[in-house]
Amino acid sequence: MRTSKWFGSSVIVLIIAIVLASCSGNKGDNDSAAQGDSATNSKVLTIGTSTDIESFDPHNNNNTASEAVLVNMYDYLLKNDKDQKKVPVLATSWEQTDDTTWRFKLREGVKFHNGDPFTAADVKYTIERVAKDSSLKQNSYFKNITEVKVVDDHTVDIVTDGPDPLLLNRLTKMGAGILPSKYIEENGMEQFLKQPVGTGPYKFKQWIKDDRVELIRNDDYFGDKPKWDEVVFRAIPESSTRVSELLAGGVDIASGIPATDVERIQQEDGKDIVKVPIQRVLQIILRMSDGSVTADSKVREAIDLAINKQGIVDSIAGGAGVVTRTSVTPGNFGADPSLYKQTLYDQAKAKQLLQEAGYSSGGPEITMSVSSQYKEYAEVVAAMLDQVGFKTTLDVLEPSAFSEKYSSKSFKEAYMIGIGNSLFDASNNYNRYLKSEAAGETDYNNPKVEQLLQAAAVNMDSASRAKQYEEVQQILAEDRPAVYLFQMEGVYGTDNRVKFEPRSDEMFYADEITPVNG
Repeated sequence: MRTSKWFGSSVIVLIIAIVLASCSGNKGDNDSAAQGDSATNSKVLTIGTSTDIESFDPHNNNNTASEAVLVNMYDYLLKNDKDQKKVPVLATSWEQTDDTTWRFKLREGVKFHNGDPFTAADVKYTIERVAKDSSLKQNSYFKNITEVKVVDDHTVDIVTDGPDPLLLNRLTKMGAGILPSKYIEENGMEQFLKQPVGTGPYKFKQWIKDDRVELIRNDDYFGDKPKWDEVVFRAIPESSTRVSELLAGGVDIASGIPATDVERIQQEDGKDIVKVPIQRVLQIILRMSDGSVTADSKVREAIDLAINKQGIVDSIAGGAGVVTRTSVTPGNFGADPSLYKQTLYDQAKAKQLLQEAGYSSGGPEITMSVSSQYKEYAEVVAAMLDQVGFKTTLDVLEPSAFSEKYSSKSFKEAYMIGIGNSLFDASNNYNRYLKSEAAGETDYNNPKVEQLLQAAAVNMDSASRAKQYEEVQQILAEDRPAVYLFQMEGVYGTDNRVKFEPRSDEMFYADEITPVNG
């Protein structure tokens, strides 16, 4: 497709120009450059992110931004390395003893940050808490675990309610962060959240909500000696401010760099840009409840066809993305390559579909909610929708407010969101399409998809399980409970005093970031 035909009209080109200009505004902001400890202390690592953590409860968080911080405080039984291979952490070995039981041998000599020894009792408390408390945001990933049996102080059996091909994957994600049972039982969860304790290489120092999380080195860590005296995660929602902080030395790493600022950073002495394809897919989730305009399949298809996804990737994302008709991207189990690098764009047909749906004069009205971090994308998408006949209202929310609305399932017809895949498995994307989970969010109900997802959840044969997820993706591509835009690329600005190789899972393991002169 030729660049001159990206959006089908000069109006949209003008809108994109305005959007791009807004991305690069306010570059002079530098509210906290004076606090640039990282510029003077080679053992302080400061990372600027777009959103704050939700809390210090790893079982009750539901965003990657939280996990990226908490992985430095809480250890898992095992974790994924940079190549997504499972490596031991608090467990030294594991084996499946029958169809529903896995046995884990636990590392000895590990202490929590408060000095309490780590034992099998902590694993039992942790895993059973997240598995049995349906109010916790991570519960849906662990609720198939029925029991953790303590064999001895350093051996546990984790029992599921049926065959679970994903148990090891589950134990490498945020909800499996091991908590100190004795400390919580004696002091209560409220006190724990004020003074959180884990076994990780970094300990809690302070949290200034919506501003920063400060961690300090754990000198008693069982693994390699932590590389940094202190690690600071600063929540800086405005991308222009994150860029300014990077250039001024206020942060060593800044995430989510806009395409319009990449060249500027690369031309600055001592600064650089690093990129990596990530698991996150930008998408629009659509409500299919009775009475909603997006319950009409023609309306949903019109939304899909109205959006020039490749034009958005080429312009706003600066080429940092790959268009897709599925949320299961390469590198995830069950990916369907026939839907990857594919897009549909036909404004004439979109207009025709709206007419067939009964909107010949005055298109359907939809409200699309979006976190401010994706505001520019939403503005251009809304303009494209309006061009074919929609009347789109944008509901732009600060990240914390968007997260609250997401948790309460209180969006209207549509919301735009970037969804990652911490399980590296097709199933991670599809809980919201199960009838039991869809109510209030997608309200999707397709018996065939339900049957396929339920069967895949207990299928221990990887070949047939992959085919089940491929079939699901083909159905969803036609049903469109979500319109997938593109797989995103992580774009980070860095200071040359640190060596940083970003991960596809977007985690910031501080000890994978190396001080160049330290």
